[in-house]
Amino acid sequence: MFKILGGLGRFWSSSSTTKMGFMNTPSCISRIWFGPLPKDSNWIKPGRLHYIENDVQKHTDIIKTIDGVVVILFNQSRDKLIFVRQFRGAVYQGIYSGRNLEMSKGEADLEKFPPEIGVTLELCGGAVDKDKSVAEIAKEEVLEECGYEVPTESLERVLDYRSGIGTSSNAMTLFYCEVCDGLKVSEGGGVEGEEIQVVELSVEESRQLVQAGAISNGGPSCLMGLLWFFLNKAPST
Repeated sequence: MFKILGGLGRFWSSSSTTKMGFMNTPSCISRIWFGPLPKDSNWIKPGRLHYIENDVQKHTDIIKTIDGVVVILFNQSRDKLIFVRQFRGAVYQGIYSGRNLEMSKGEADLEKFPPEIGVTLELCGGAVDKDKSVAEIAKEEVLEECGYEVPTESLERVLDYRSGIGTSSNAMTLFYCEVCDGLKVSEGGGVEGEEIQVVELSVEESRQLVQAGAISNGGPSCLMGLLWFFLNKAPST
């Protein structure tokens, strides 16, 4: 069985520990440091919600975040599932600080905690930060991140759900989209300073991401999307 170890983006065989190095670190990060959240953040707004339940006043701390879209992208020309790989600061901070609730401060020790621990393998997706339909935003993300020009009609809406229901509960929409090599118009890689690597895996390689014992920095949306694909769309073997 293969494992994705700590977001390093390399497959390791548990029997032979042979690396299949077809995924390299998407960018060179030379320094990481931590600081407080500015009040003018465009992405996160912390707050406290108060309520009365059974005549008892209670409260819960919440984070307002932007809604998002996720796309399961399958290339029929080569029977490949398409993923994106990038550095996620939240993942890095979570591993760096461990179970300590206190936010890390100052310079990160890159010798002890290399940037690769914050690199994720995930499905194409992005924030709903424009005055457009979620299908139109998903179409843009597929083009920007993976380089495929797809019509919105080809995006099959799979389900809508809430992410991080204990703290943020932002709305997420999961799509499925089949593409072919003829729809490839660019290399992808993101926009506006994004450093995104496009990764194609076979159906069998992708199946190993959801097998018992797999370790991955990819989020629940990726695992849920893959499970749906295997139940509903995966080519029969």
